[in-house]
Amino acid sequence: MSTGTLLAIIIPIAVVVVAAAVVGSLIMRRRRLRKRFGPEYERTIQNADSRQAGERELRAREKRHDSLDIRPLDGSAKDRYTRDWTGVQEEFLDRPEEAVHHADQLVTSLMHDRGYPTQDFEQRLKDLSVQHSRTLEHYRAAHDVDVLSTRHQATTEQLRGAMVHYRALFDELLADGGGPRRTTPA
Repeated sequence: MSTGTLLAIIIPIAVVVVAAAVVGSLIMRRRRLRKRFGPEYERTIQNADSRQAGERELRAREKRHDSLDIRPLDGSAKDRYTRDWTGVQEEFLDRPEEAVHHADQLVTSLMHDRGYPTQDFEQRLKDLSVQHSRTLEHYRAAHDVDVLSTRHQATTEQLRGAMVHYRALFDELLADGGGPRRTTPA
């Protein structure tokens, strides 16, 4: 076989192998992002100009998150937060709107003590999405009710639901980094 014939066979095969490797790499990266971000993956893709832009956003969140000093709480801080949560739950019986607002403040304080920046709600969502994507919808729903309650427009059932939603993120943030998750009901 001549050199030209060999090159005519080898070059297309090499191009196909390289293309398959690139496609395989993209598929694996997409799967990793979907697994890590869960429902937040689809939400981000839908809100982006393109799938590539959405995936770029998610990778940027990972990079930012890696630069943060996220840390577990020590035992005494966990105990204090547990007591504070119990107090917020008790407050709900007499003052549900205030309790929801205090639950929001307690979750924000817990995030801060864990090392998350807490100045901007949208940035909090992005930062939390890297490790806590499964409870992010709870946080969004609870926050929406908290906003309604500041205008006295939330129903008692919405306020109760907000407490349950805050509890989901609270428990995850409290347990993350050490110790078993609490399973007591809200």
